[in-house]
Amino acid sequence: QVPLVESGGGLVQPGGSLRLSCVASGSIFRVSVMGWYRQVPGKQRELVASVRSGGITNYADSAKGRFTISRDNAENTVYLEMNNLKPEDTAVYYCNCRGISWDFWGQGTQVTVNN
Repeated sequence: QVPLVESGGGLVQPGGSLRLSCVASGSIFRVSVMGWYRQVPGKQRELVASVRSGGITNYADSAKGRFTISRDNAENTVYLEMNNLKPEDTAVYYCNCRGISWDFWGQGTQVTVNN
């Protein structure tokens, strides 16, 4: 098991910004695909963005142009910079660490966007 510790969630007004962080322990971080997912009650968890070990990124259509995922392999940390947040971005955001034979999740951090 690779502990994933997320931080950075909170309450923000529409149009605001937040940066989520996820710190992973263990050496597999550098060879893992790191991702951010989100989930609202009654719906399936969905991919927001992912970044491969070499830096190639992938974004959900809803995140393109507003969110940026990045990773710091020296610090075993993945970030999600979220700008121009909308009420529909409200969800619990989960960090994911995935490889050939592993798939680990963080505990989730709540992001709420409203006035």
